[in-house]
Amino acid sequence: MAFITANWNPLGEAFYRKTELYEMCWNLKDGLGDSLVAAAPYGGPIALLREPHRRSPSSRPQLEMYSASGVSVASFVWKSGPVVHLGWTVSDELLCVQEDGSVLIYDLFGSFKRHFNMGLEVVQSQVLEAKVFHSPYGTGIAIVTGSSRFTLATNIDDLKLRRLPEVPGLQGKPSSWVVLSQDRQTKVLLSIGPELFILDNTACSAVVPPGLSPQAGSIIQMCVSFSYKYLALFTDTGHLWTGSSHLQDKLSEVDTKKSTPPKQMVWCRRPRSQQPSVVLMWDRLLLVAGICQDTIQFPVEDQCVLVGELDGVRIISSTNQELLQEVPVVCQDIFKIASMAPGALLLEAHREYEKSSQKADEYLREIKEQSMLGEAVRQCVEAAGHEYDSNTQKSLLRAASFGKCFLTDFSPDLFVSTCRELRVLNAVRESDVGLPLTHTQFKQLTLQVLIDRLVYRQFYPLAIEICRYLKIPDYQGVSRVLKHWASCKVQQKDLSDDAIARAVCVKVGDSPGVSYSHIAAKAYDCGRTELAIKLLDFEARSGEQVPLLLKMKRSQLALSKAVESGDTDLVYTVVTYLKNEMNRGDFFMTLRNQPVALSLYRQFCKLQEQDTLKDLYNQDDDHQELANYYVTASYREKRLDSRLSVLQSAVDEYNKAKNEFSAKATEEEMRLLRFQRKLDDEKGAGLLGLSLQATMEALLASGLNKQAEQLYRDFRVPDKRYWWLKLKSLAEKEEWEELEKFSKSKKSPIGYLAFVEVCMKSNNKSEAKKYVSKVTPEQKVKAHLAISDLEGAAEAAIERKNDSEMGAVLSRCSSSDRLLIDRLNRARISLAKK
Repeated sequence: MAFITANWNPLGEAFYRKTELYEMCWNLKDGLGDSLVAAAPYGGPIALLREPHRRSPSSRPQLEMYSASGVSVASFVWKSGPVVHLGWTVSDELLCVQEDGSVLIYDLFGSFKRHFNMGLEVVQSQVLEAKVFHSPYGTGIAIVTGSSRFTLATNIDDLKLRRLPEVPGLQGKPSSWVVLSQDRQTKVLLSIGPELFILDNTACSAVVPPGLSPQAGSIIQMCVSFSYKYLALFTDTGHLWTGSSHLQDKLSEVDTKKSTPPKQMVWCRRPRSQQPSVVLMWDRLLLVAGICQDTIQFPVEDQCVLVGELDGVRIISSTNQELLQEVPVVCQDIFKIASMAPGALLLEAHREYEKSSQKADEYLREIKEQSMLGEAVRQCVEAAGHEYDSNTQKSLLRAASFGKCFLTDFSPDLFVSTCRELRVLNAVRESDVGLPLTHTQFKQLTLQVLIDRLVYRQFYPLAIEICRYLKIPDYQGVSRVLKHWASCKVQQKDLSDDAIARAVCVKVGDSPGVSYSHIAAKAYDCGRTELAIKLLDFEARSGEQVPLLLKMKRSQLALSKAVESGDTDLVYTVVTYLKNEMNRGDFFMTLRNQPVALSLYRQFCKLQEQDTLKDLYNQDDDHQELANYYVTASYREKRLDSRLSVLQSAVDEYNKAKNEFSAKATEEEMRLLRFQRKLDDEKGAGLLGLSLQATMEALLASGLNKQAEQLYRDFRVPDKRYWWLKLKSLAEKEEWEELEKFSKSKKSPIGYLAFVEVCMKSNNKSEAKKYVSKVTPEQKVKAHLAISDLEGAAEAAIERKNDSEMGAVLSRCSSSDRLLIDRLNRARISLAKK
């Protein structure tokens, strides 16, 4: 216990400790002195822009990227303009801000991503200083130019430049300045001598830090806390003022006895801590100043870089890396000398238990008497999360597990989750991975982001193991990792297409949430079209295959895949694309090789593009369908001559197709049209375009009986149809004499029952009776019933000895027809006996 607290340093009511994270893997012969350095928070990567050696002034700077443990990730010669500032985005992309206002963006492996400019006026005035900051909107950049103007972009992914108002009296760059993110607004706080100004979108306002002594002097350095909640100001007289970033509250003012400005000044505080402090670094000294008047001083042997973190400060030198942080309260309670906290007693009880000492029981009894055993377990679990050393973690967790055995209602969730999280954190903290995350940072960062960072750094096996160990759903875990792995795999130029396709298929398999089309798209973007096609063969969804094949100009294959899918909408999509991309001849030839697509396209043309349909039939020498097309097209012609011409084309095509029946039918239609036009010209009958039956009806209705007779003879109208039409026409016009003459003209092909029914329909019973006698015996009963002659119907039914006809007559009889009913019943009985 004394060993753990040996490196604790008191500051007011808190303790601070330095924990070694790594012995750096890099080999920097000249240290960090002549380099422009940027390190990302949350254990992120480190970038160095190393100036050329003084002995070779013609050489260029070298941009190097390392993991947090100093493992080299990328390195290349810087060939662009002079760099003013380096900074990392929230997604670990490096921003290089140049003097001319250009911002170049590189990924973690040194690949150029894109660039943008901070404004045209910056090219002339040059950038004097720049700062990269993180806000709720994303990663932002602020610059001050040679014309003493500030320009701001709060989110580089949605670039909107804001030129802030002019600062009165400012010449060149200010003494010091910081970017503040408050209440969803981004502002710039700057100092000119002893004066402070706040720049927002609309104005420049002078502000006064509350409680800053008049003797403090000019403000030459300032910094804002990780959460933008606190502000620190350093003056040329060595005074350090700390307070809220809103400049409404003062925390403290400490005289550091240092008049030279520190090289770096960074806040060091834990979330929810009441003891914030500021770390200041000079050439040979690291000073920690809190809200009390005391300070902690550490000697510095090498050039260092301070990196502000959520719960501390990382100190990076050319040889090692340390984490300076306030000791968590729970760790203080457990490890302080002579502590009687429940967690401390439980840890001691477990140590004694491992020695088989009875003192273990005494410590447990003391905790139980205070009813604090549950609290003791909680303290040990929480403290284990805050410890970086794995042996200390194990001691605390074993003590917690020991205490849990004596509790009946203690939930194991906190213990289990902490054990799992620490196992993950210990794995990513390894030097070859280089992510020195604390448990507090991990909780803020979230597991998903940690997985993303491992994937981004191409630690795929570790990411997959973590996903499986923590039982993350496939679509959020393993599948997402495999998708990224496959996207990188297709970019390997040293492997053949077949080798990569096999490797991806074996590794990815049928993993849910992984789209082979997405991987194939990456391959195509890298210029590997054949690999993309091979990968698409593994894609089960045709709807994902086809669009990419079309993009790759593999239209024939796309059409085949669409037809195989059975999805008509997909086939139509491909056909439409081909129609727009190909000339007409090639398009039709392509469709001929795909009968299903051709059939679907014909259906489409029938509804939308009839002219194209004609070309299709011509291309295929399909005379039958072409003739059908001409017949259909003829109905769209308004002029008779045009219609006859189109119909003649149909006749020619039917003849070529050896369809004599259709050819004759079309010729008959043409003859009918000419007959109609002749009558229209002579009589103004308005017959053009009517069918044969409609023409006959119109002629009969108009009294043009001779013309109807001619139509009947010339066009061989069936006798039954003609007799029906003329019968109905004469009855509707009540020309009963003509009707009688018509009935006597020759034997009726439709029988005389029709005459009876038509007359009765016109309510002319007397005329109907004339034709009853002419009705055949089989229809006698129906004829008599039609004119309501029950006696005659009964007589005919009895004469024919037909039981069903007798029943039909009986159904029409009423109670007043008693005699008739009896007669019919006797006849039915007599018929039944036989």
